[in-house]
Amino acid sequence: MLNNMKFIYYFAVFLFSLILLSSDCFAEGVDLGFLTTQKLNAATKNELILTIKNEKVSISQSELASWIKDKSSLSYYAQNYKSEIENGNLCAYKKSLLCKLAFSYRKEARVKQEIFVTLDAELLRKSLSSISSKVNKNPIDSRFKIEDGKVVVFALSEKGLKLDELKSLEIIIDSLKNRDSNTKIDLPYVEINPVMNTDSIDNMKINTLIGEGRSNFRGSPKNRIFNINVATERFNGILIKPDEEFSFVKILGEVDGEHGYLPELVIKKDRTEPEFGGGICQVSTTAFRAAIYSGLEITARRNHAYPVSYYNPQGMDSTVYVPKPDLRFKNDTPSYILIQTKIVGTELVFQFYGTSDGRKTTVIGPTILEKNPDGSMKTTFTQQINDEDGNLIREDVFKSSYESPSKFPHPGETPGLLTSKPKNWSDREWRVYKKEHGLN
Repeated sequence: MLNNMKFIYYFAVFLFSLILLSSDCFAEGVDLGFLTTQKLNAATKNELILTIKNEKVSISQSELASWIKDKSSLSYYAQNYKSEIENGNLCAYKKSLLCKLAFSYRKEARVKQEIFVTLDAELLRKSLSSISSKVNKNPIDSRFKIEDGKVVVFALSEKGLKLDELKSLEIIIDSLKNRDSNTKIDLPYVEINPVMNTDSIDNMKINTLIGEGRSNFRGSPKNRIFNINVATERFNGILIKPDEEFSFVKILGEVDGEHGYLPELVIKKDRTEPEFGGGICQVSTTAFRAAIYSGLEITARRNHAYPVSYYNPQGMDSTVYVPKPDLRFKNDTPSYILIQTKIVGTELVFQFYGTSDGRKTTVIGPTILEKNPDGSMKTTFTQQINDEDGNLIREDVFKSSYESPSKFPHPGETPGLLTSKPKNWSDREWRVYKKEHGLN
């Protein structure tokens, strides 16, 4: 009876030890199985070529090797197994008390060295995410224009592409499990159709000019004029779907040298200083005016920090800066709105084409409520929308409060003081200002 209990005890310890020993072989990741050193080296000796449609991406040998983790392990085998290590001291290798208890009665135990290979799935996911950012592309809608009173295409649409990362992960893992000389893998992807293509023209019902906005940038320096042209082109041919909220910043995109902009003065915090894209607010201001005169609902708009002569009449400007503030408005007409832009001399023009629903837009103002010698002022204007029967649909009041330009000095100017008379000041206002600040 005692011998039977001792046998059961040692057998239980033996099984528990095997569980602990085998657990040393596993690591976080995907099991690629037991491989020989030779096969492991063969699996990582060449770069891996991933093909997504017509795009090819190379995974270097070093990056591929970083995905794969190998670990040596000693395992117990039957006495008649001809192992690489004869009568090896397995317990010394494992350094486990349970191991000593379990194998104390098998002095001559045979052990085998094996290489257990896993794939670091997290590293592979990060690599696929990086690949996605390079190959994924959004669909491009057709661009339209008004020609002889009709809507025509001037830029064709393109399908978008999105890498299927989940299926790609499975395919790469399966390939690496069985890989010998295969170094090329085709990865799955999804093509995304554009919303607007050539066939969309007949369904858009664009047949009339519903509103127009204008502004003049006379006197602008060359970099500012250049930036106005670049930004204006971004909006030419843009379509706004019914009930869609237009976002100026979203369509504008990145504003930097890589996207075609030059440094020019912008109002930023408490200064007026050069930055890529100075002058873009001429474009947002003109788009704002077009939306106002089209009778659209404005959902986000902010005036500039101080009055700028390019945006006369004061009170109908709209400042933007990526990512905010933004200019947003809603297309609450029954059909698509097509934006057409043009520059005539120094005048920027935004035209909104769509379908008239009979609404009539009346703009009252802008009116200057308060104007101070330091250039600060307050203005207001009202947008009234009436239906075809004359009933009031909506009335929105737009109030603007501008600070003194002296609070936002230009490069080289003394902070807080004007060095020359602003263009919109009278001689009397300038004399009062100089006297108050001891500039006489």
